[in-house]
Amino acid sequence: MGDVSIERLVLKLHEVSGVKFGEYKLKSGLLTPIYIDLRVLVSHPALMNQVSGLLYQRVQDECLQFDSLCGVPYTALPLATIICSRHELPMLIRRKEAKDYGTKRMVEGSFRQGDTCLIIEDTVTSGSSILETAEVLYKEGLKVTDAVVLMDREQGAAEMLASRGIRLHSLVSMFKLLEVLQAADRVDGKTAQSVKTFILDNNTFSRKDDNGNAFPATKKACVERSVELSYADRAKLPNVHPLASRLLASMEAKQSNLCVSADVTSSQELLRLADSLGPAICALKTHVDILEDYTAAFSRDLQALAEKHNFLVFEDRKFADIGNTVKHQYEGGLYRISSWSHMVNAHAVPGPGVVKGLSAVGKPLGRGCLLIAQMSSEGSLATGEYTQAVLKMAEEQSDFVIGFICGSKITKRPEFIHMTPGVQMQAGGDGLGQQYTTPEEVLYRKGSDVIIVGRGILEAPDRLKAAESYRKSGWEAYTKRLGQ
Repeated sequence: MGDVSIERLVLKLHEVSGVKFGEYKLKSGLLTPIYIDLRVLVSHPALMNQVSGLLYQRVQDECLQFDSLCGVPYTALPLATIICSRHELPMLIRRKEAKDYGTKRMVEGSFRQGDTCLIIEDTVTSGSSILETAEVLYKEGLKVTDAVVLMDREQGAAEMLASRGIRLHSLVSMFKLLEVLQAADRVDGKTAQSVKTFILDNNTFSRKDDNGNAFPATKKACVERSVELSYADRAKLPNVHPLASRLLASMEAKQSNLCVSADVTSSQELLRLADSLGPAICALKTHVDILEDYTAAFSRDLQALAEKHNFLVFEDRKFADIGNTVKHQYEGGLYRISSWSHMVNAHAVPGPGVVKGLSAVGKPLGRGCLLIAQMSSEGSLATGEYTQAVLKMAEEQSDFVIGFICGSKITKRPEFIHMTPGVQMQAGGDGLGQQYTTPEEVLYRKGSDVIIVGRGILEAPDRLKAAESYRKSGWEAYTKRLGQ
């Protein structure tokens, strides 16, 4: 979705009085110097079609999965209707009040218990209108994980909805709208600044501590940005896998997003690494099949060190066979990987059966799987449509898949963890196809969650010092991303 399309949309909305400056009272009771009145869209069919098209494009860009679509009454109803009619999607209608005759239903349309419904809305301030619709849908046995909105006033809706397990995807933010209008001389600097001040001073969402006491609402930075949840916040989301929650909580507690790739051939050397680097890492990645002296005692000792230092063990097995075969590879054989490794990874090439086979063994044990969506080697074929197919597979089996091995963030769904290999302090390559990227690039610019570092630490004169350097660099890049 290009900036040009959004800018043209903003200017057109202003032309038809969809954006007004003055003093207006919002549903929340706040008096605002700007009012977004998108009810005028019904009188401008071409513009309404444009808005509907951009909303659906955002749905596709985010790869959202849903069974039906519901527009918040009343302004979003025609938008939802156009989207569903044009793309032949099932639609539900939420009534604002129940009829006292007929079926007396609050939700009209055909659906099944457990279906996921995507909510469409025109504009949000606090997010209460979306939440009200979601609660009606919940009572009918439906699930709501995402909402797409044309205009986000950036006053706490995204944060509030995220706290309730609903991700908000907006086309236009208030600061972007002001930027476009000011650049086109549609609003003067003084008015734009008064609106920005109002937005910053009137965040409607307050977090609560463990005792239920509200923290003061936080002010937004005066720049356009998408909501970035902290590791700690993501660990508490209702849809997050328990193992992912454990990893995120550990990362927050240890202030570490570093996973060390312990590619050594001696069991004792690997255990020494785990013990010495354990306090600085959130995960330890192993290649158990390169150990020359593996024993069952080794796996027990590794589990004890993981418990001692609060990190997860990740066996980089890269399962890539049919379900029945990977099931035996995971639970049996010499290594009995499922008995000691918290996480494993798998290629999606065999199809969903590979995950089902692993899940049959790992799910009862509380294990998790990372799907390989992208690779750090030069010429990798894991790109484009393949990556999107991996994402879909993960979403369909999120009771076992906790995230991805990837070069950059591939989904905005905060319950999935992105882990990126091929990280060193200096970008470049090794002559054998491995491409290296810096912690700053991976965590700050590409939005990943965990850096996987091997040779940058193992080949250092002082491994502990090197690990601490990567831990610090990774954490600084993450906090920079949070504060942008």
